[in-house]
Amino acid sequence: FASYYGDHMVLQKKPSGAVVWGHGELGAMVTVTLSGASGFIIMEKTAQVKGPSGTWTTVLDPMDQGGPYALMAEQGLENMTLRDIYFGDVWLCSGQSNMAMTVLQVANASQELAAAARYPHVRIFAAAPARSDVELEDLEQIDLPWSIPTAAENLGHGNFTYFSAVCWLLGRSLYEALGSPIGLVEVAWGGTPIEAWSSRRVLQACGLLEDTGREGPQISLWHGSCFNLKHAFTSPHQHLSGPQTPSVLWNAMIHPLLNMTLRGVAWYQGEANAFLNTDQYNCTFPTLITDWRRAFHTGSAGQTEPLLPFGFVQLSTYRRRSADDSFARLRWHQTADLGVVPNARMPSTFMAVAMDLGDEQSPYGSIHPRDKQNVVHRLLLGARAVAYGDKDVVFQGPYPTRAILEVTRGLLNVTYSQELICHQRDAQAFEVRSGISSPKCCEKEGNSDGGFFPSQVCCSSQASPCQWLPAPVVAVGSRTVTLTLSGCRTLVLGLRYAWAEWPCEYQACPLYNPQGLPAPPFL
Repeated sequence: FASYYGDHMVLQKKPSGAVVWGHGELGAMVTVTLSGASGFIIMEKTAQVKGPSGTWTTVLDPMDQGGPYALMAEQGLENMTLRDIYFGDVWLCSGQSNMAMTVLQVANASQELAAAARYPHVRIFAAAPARSDVELEDLEQIDLPWSIPTAAENLGHGNFTYFSAVCWLLGRSLYEALGSPIGLVEVAWGGTPIEAWSSRRVLQACGLLEDTGREGPQISLWHGSCFNLKHAFTSPHQHLSGPQTPSVLWNAMIHPLLNMTLRGVAWYQGEANAFLNTDQYNCTFPTLITDWRRAFHTGSAGQTEPLLPFGFVQLSTYRRRSADDSFARLRWHQTADLGVVPNARMPSTFMAVAMDLGDEQSPYGSIHPRDKQNVVHRLLLGARAVAYGDKDVVFQGPYPTRAILEVTRGLLNVTYSQELICHQRDAQAFEVRSGISSPKCCEKEGNSDGGFFPSQVCCSSQASPCQWLPAPVVAVGSRTVTLTLSGCRTLVLGLRYAWAEWPCEYQACPLYNPQGLPAPPFL
């Protein structure tokens, strides 16, 4: 069997068939047998070992949830049996350090670890961090083979190792919601940008591969106008501490898993890209999702669904009074610049907003908030709605649907998609971009920080044509927010909300829905 098949594993249940593969002698026939607890044979499959690397693959018939089963592979006189196997839903968890952060590191860690023994049917597996310049067929190394979640050694092995808190808490919550065995596969590495997790196809599609085939250090791939590595090397923070070379983690950690039949993906990444290729993320992220889906669908002989549900966490916070808007831009780019998911560019996705879960006192640094329970609660709502089709679940926060300007009174009325609960009236949360009535018009392509805004006509009599001004909240209705436009009544060119690295205090952003979900940031 290939490296990630083992005792205690969970294989994907029906309607999909689980793909099973392994290594053997070229040309030999391998018989794969699935049997029940009493030894009763449920199904038998044969597969031939094919070149060039001597592998065999078979797809099991779709199975109802449950277990335990035994799976045996025989080739000639050799055989190998895997035991205590269950059928359920398999979720892949990937990303950087906020995904790698273990159960040991979160709020209420001791209670979470103690509770683990109650979930013997949530099984966990963690690939070891690995990189490769070429696409690998199998994992080189495994940190945690398929295991039953016993508290101390498996879920709390050590900081940023295994097992992922976001992954575990999501799996546990899915088990509680569905009653089905859950298999969790962790592939994460701290300090890594999305480019390392992307295949060459993704990088090419987003114009990030002009410099190919050059020998030399990692940086050699990052030449050309798109790659501004200034921040990466001058910044005192180690947010690019992991491998940055394009595709090396796709090659070593994702490509080997493509034959696995999956039910969904959970992703927590993006902090590194607040310091690298930030404004390409609105291409790289949606393109990575599309590319992973195509690759997992093809690799599993069509068993992983083409629109594999993909959930992710929108960036939380880092520095409280930072004037840098790279976190805000990246949060926006995580939605393909549409503010809310799923959307046309990102179908079958769901997002947990986390900008109100900041943790300045985190012993692991403020970029690693310890409240992963609320993150997972929000992810679970999205998974239930998007992955499992539960129509009654509210999983998105309120989002603006229109804005109407009352010129004479200098007010802007913003209508929202849901009922609003106002936690506080923040004078800084909403900002408008305005023009003045006696304009010198100037067409401005982007702005000095690297061209974030699309070309836009900004009208002003000042030297700096476009600036953002606070628009204080004067009233909140059941679905409307009224803003006052002090000093810029004539022309509103833009409106944005929560556009800051640290937009609000813990669970105290201005706007939520009655279910407690925050309104996401928008531009």
